[in-house]
Amino acid sequence: MGSFSIWHWLIVLVIVMLVFGTKKLSNMGSDLGKAVKGFKDGVKGAEDEQAKDPAIDVQAKEKDKSGS
Repeated sequence: MGSFSIWHWLIVLVIVMLVFGTKKLSNMGSDLGKAVKGFKDGVKGAEDEQAKDPAIDVQAKEKDKSGS
């Protein structure tokens, strides 16, 4: 009772497809893929920006030390 067999998952999949329809599911899948890609690009862009100019972070730390 604790684990589901492949038949349980197939029945759930058929019910979901009947409720939502295949077109709506494919649209949701493509939207989710775009969102994940946008998130990855944003994270990569932030890392690239920080790696490109680490002097900004050093200057901010020095300013905090001298100002406090």
